Amino acid sequence: MATRAVGRTRPAGRSRGRGRPTARGTVVRRRLIAAAVVVTALYAGYMLWFRNASWFAIDSVTVKGATTNSREIKSAVEGVAGDMTTLHIKDGELRDAVARFPTVASVKATTSFPHGLEVTITERLPVAFVQIAGRQTAVSADGYLLAGASFDQKQLPRIEGAAASGPRLDEDAAAQAAILGATPEPLRNRVTASNWDDARGGVVLDLRNGPEVRFGDGSLARDKWAAAVAVLSSDERGSPSYLDVSVPDRPVSGG
Repeated sequence: MATRAVGRTRPAGRSRGRGRPTARGTVVRRRLIAAAVVVTALYAGYMLWFRNASWFAIDSVTVKGATTNSREIKSAVEGVAGDMTTLHIKDGELRDAVARFPTVASVKATTSFPHGLEVTITERLPVAFVQIAGRQTAVSADGYLLAGASFDQKQLPRIEGAAASGPRLDEDAAAQAAILGATPEPLRNRVTASNWDDARGGVVLDLRNGPEVRFGDGSLARDKWAAAVAVLSSDERGSPSYLDVSVPDRPVSGG
């Protein structure tokens, strides 16, 4: 009787080359790698050479928004702009260039292709003034001495007994500046005096035709003013001699 050899049969549809890359797949991968190398080289060329090319050098600088020390600020900007191009603005260097001017709060730069640079200055605004070493100087809400800034002392409250360390007010005076900077517009001309009194909890403001208002420290300035306004506008407040909003959620008034 004849015998039939029995062997393993290959399942239908199974490729002999399973697990091995096809020639087409290898070509695709090589092309992708080549494209990545080209893109990387182009980007490196842009970063290292093209964007710094003299073709885009800045030769026209405009500074807007600076009302104090404007010439000095423009000169400082021009001093660092010479190392930039309209394709490569170095914001950090611009900020550093004007950091010595306390009136400058922020700097924003835009370009006008191919050679123009426009810098917009946001200034710190005076909210009060102090007298230190016989000199009256405006101060900002964040406690900077605004040397050179013009102001009308009749329009600003004075922070009594202020001291400073370098370009900034000391802690007690800075707390008063923070509170004064958040004063609601309708009440600004009613603030007649500002001082720091440990016995009364910190910042104390006197209001024309109103009570003294005790704020504690300089934090939560807007919340404290909101609490003060709510009490001052209430028909039930009577005529207290003081209003304590150091904890804005729990204002306290007394005679």
